[in-house]
Amino acid sequence: MDRIDLHIEVEPVPFEQLSEKELGESSERIRERVTMARSIQSIRFDSLKSVHYNAQMSSKLIRTHCKLQPEAEALLEAEMKKLFLSAPAYDRILKVARTIADLDQKPQLLSDHIAEAIQYRSLDREGWMG
Repeated sequence: MDRIDLHIEVEPVPFEQLSEKELGESSERIRERVTMARSIQSIRFDSLKSVHYNAQMSSKLIRTHCKLQPEAEALLEAEMKKLFLSAPAYDRILKVARTIADLDQKPQLLSDHIAEAIQYRSLDREGWMG
């Protein structure tokens, strides 16, 4: 399972939430953010022939484009130890965090980006699905 980038547990949505009047982010706005993030990635990898998006980064490119501030590094280290994550899981977390940062239009990976990327590793967490 550590070869899969995103693991997300999807639970049924309670009726109360389905019937709320407040709307979330529009599909149009989400499309704009995704288009912008893809543009950022295309520019980032413009000089490379075989890499166009974060998911295609090698370990060397990850080290170049996913530099962590001390707080974010400490968070990732703690979660790696706590969840007994593998080296491939580490790389995948950084790639996903880089994409989250791109969606947020932030050049630096922040702790929030790392935390969100770790949340997408639900199959690595003990007790998942029961």
